[in-house]
Amino acid sequence: MLFHPNTHDFGHLDAESRRLLRATVDWFEERGKRRLIADDQAKVWYTEFLDFVAREKLFATFCTPAAEAGGDPDKRWDAARNAALSEVLAFYGLQYWYAWQVTVLGLGPIWMSDNAVAREKAAELLDRGSVFAFGLSEKEHGADVYSTDMVLTPTATGFTATGGKYYIGNGNVAGMVSVFGRRADVEGPDGYVFFAVDSQHEKFTLVKNVVDSQMYVSEFHLDGYPVTPDDVLHTGPDAFSAALNTVNVGKFNLCTASIGIDEHAFYEAVTHAHNRVLYGKRVTDFPHVRQNFVDAYARLTAMKLFADRAADYFRSASPEDRRYLLFNPITKMKVTSEGERVVDLLWDVIAAKGFEKDTYFAMAARDIRALPKLEGTVHVNLALVLKFMPNYLFRPAAYDDVPTRHDPADDDFFWRQGPARGLGRIRFHDWERAYREHAHVPNVARFHEQAAALRTLLTTAAPDDEQQQDLDFLLNLGHLFTLVVYGQLALEQARLTDLDTDVLDQVFDVLVRDFSAYAVALHGKASSTEAQQGWAVGQIRKPVVDQARFERVWSKVAALSGAYGMRP
Repeated sequence: MLFHPNTHDFGHLDAESRRLLRATVDWFEERGKRRLIADDQAKVWYTEFLDFVAREKLFATFCTPAAEAGGDPDKRWDAARNAALSEVLAFYGLQYWYAWQVTVLGLGPIWMSDNAVAREKAAELLDRGSVFAFGLSEKEHGADVYSTDMVLTPTATGFTATGGKYYIGNGNVAGMVSVFGRRADVEGPDGYVFFAVDSQHEKFTLVKNVVDSQMYVSEFHLDGYPVTPDDVLHTGPDAFSAALNTVNVGKFNLCTASIGIDEHAFYEAVTHAHNRVLYGKRVTDFPHVRQNFVDAYARLTAMKLFADRAADYFRSASPEDRRYLLFNPITKMKVTSEGERVVDLLWDVIAAKGFEKDTYFAMAARDIRALPKLEGTVHVNLALVLKFMPNYLFRPAAYDDVPTRHDPADDDFFWRQGPARGLGRIRFHDWERAYREHAHVPNVARFHEQAAALRTLLTTAAPDDEQQQDLDFLLNLGHLFTLVVYGQLALEQARLTDLDTDVLDQVFDVLVRDFSAYAVALHGKASSTEAQQGWAVGQIRKPVVDQARFERVWSKVAALSGAYGMRP
């Protein structure tokens, strides 16, 4: 299940994608672990990485839609290979992934725009190796687009823009920064504007890096920056939709970043623990250590299953099939939160080793925390997920099956997602089908009992009017619902990839325990009713215990000891 730099051939992708991904892996491996860590500790700006990106046209190939590719057959926006690149970059360090990630975000409003001049300029800059930035959040308002203080004042030739942006990655060097603001002369949504600026312009003031890191997460100010019609990307409600739709495209990468970090940390942790002797015993002979590793492996497996399957739905989306809008926030919130849990399980085993300055793990333990908190915290995404719950659970619709999407297609729907509204009208296919198909797997069957009971809660003891205003209560309900969706897509991907049944059973051993824990939490909420408390107690389940299965999965984990170590 784990990405292995020395053996992974990216065989599911086309030849040029494989070449570029292999070149990326080789660039990091040739530099080695000591250089990787030293640059991180010294907070060295990664010029050499960006030089590599420019030389290989890496971002240009992966980030240029076919419509802007000038006939280059290898340039396209392909979510399958983008996911692979995201995982690889994070495997070596969040800072490298971040340069790519904020470039993706910066390009979103440009590729969604009807402004042909801006699109052509962006394609040329990408081809020359430029990176991009997404100027949405502000110091006083965060990513609250309703409250932007970036103001555009009309002039005879366009506008002048004045205001500040905060927490903007690549803001120090971006060839184009997509900036969200509002017109001074128009009230309400009609006054929104997305426009492009140059970070090297004299009216662009770079204030500082707001984090202590290799990453440059900038604060910048515009002071009378001239904005011409060629710089305007979107106006009115379309600008608002472009902001949210860009997040739909770009923030998907958070899940694959978590996966890449976890994979590297896993190799390092299991190799250390399996070769260490304490009290006359190998550390991994202790039952609690094995449990931690098996749980971490099961959680990481589930992360990969869900993320891979969600990408299929994203690539197959259309105006008639917007199911991705549920799966997308779960990748941002659930997969990244699970990434933290994996690192914590590993850290509980390797203990003080996880602090040592010559380990990748020390970087992973720090950086894995960032991903659930970037552009929408867990509670924001949970609140979004709840909008889909009634239709998902109670009103299934018929859809053609979505296949595995590794084909080298240009995902042009990303740039025409349409208005960011109507979420409550989106329908889903029968979620129980995947569970029925795996009823022979003991813990899948047990989890299905819990998942089906969620409908019982909502029909017999649904949140009352007061509870529907109680975000603390609703977020816990959102966690329970998220687990149902998470399990469904994991099962679909397990079937498509013929996942080992032992591993799948162990994945759902974890999910059964998680559902029980959230049920207990619901019971303990201050506003929970007697009926809800009774339901919660009734959903506490013990997973189906099978020690032989556990040992077989453990043997897969133990085999990872020494399987990979980055060149010194």
